[in-house]
Amino acid sequence: MTDAILPGHPPVPLVLRVSSRARRLSLRVSRLDGRVTLTAPPGVPRAEVMRFAEERADWVRGHLAEIRLPEAVGIGTWLPVEGRLREIVAERVRGARLEPGRLVIPDRAAAPGAAVESFLKARARDRLAEASDRHAAALGRQVSRITLRDTRSRWGSCTADGALMYSWRLILAPPSVLDYVAAHEAAHLAEMNHSSRFWALVERLCPDWQAERAWLRREGAALQAWRFRD
Repeated sequence: MTDAILPGHPPVPLVLRVSSRARRLSLRVSRLDGRVTLTAPPGVPRAEVMRFAEERADWVRGHLAEIRLPEAVGIGTWLPVEGRLREIVAERVRGARLEPGRLVIPDRAAAPGAAVESFLKARARDRLAEASDRHAAALGRQVSRITLRDTRSRWGSCTADGALMYSWRLILAPPSVLDYVAAHEAAHLAEMNHSSRFWALVERLCPDWQAERAWLRREGAALQAWRFRD
């Protein structure tokens, strides 16, 4: 199938995909960039696919209206860092630093957003490394390495050899949320599944995990909306 347009006001571009794994027609609206994807099983006529989309046009436009478009980070931006809003300011300093209510970056920085991103990545690595090692030690396990990425589909992952991957954007969330994600991935060092045994380990490491998980599901898209580079 090729891409199509959902008619109406305004028209909505659709990404049409055929998947052998699909058992029914489905629509997905990305909260990151507003992309609307319609997935169909093989052999479904295009007319039926488009009729399915048109019947759900109000649902699609309703979700699009709720999405926060990417916002560029620069001087004067109020950005959440560790769950608290900080104003990005430039001053004659040697390196970026956090102050009450502010994130100060060097005024010589050619690209303020990139300077902020670099600072956040370094801080995220420190916080995630500490939390991961602490939770792993509580389970008698070890972390082999930690990698930071700017992922969209997941906040963290764990491999069989003990390597943990995290989204550096977790540093924008409250510390308790970052700690929950670290506990979640550390629990995978012992249980590479999502069985009841796994969730018992998460409960042991992070008793309030359900509230932190709910926060991330509710607010995670807003963390992804910040744009640090052109």
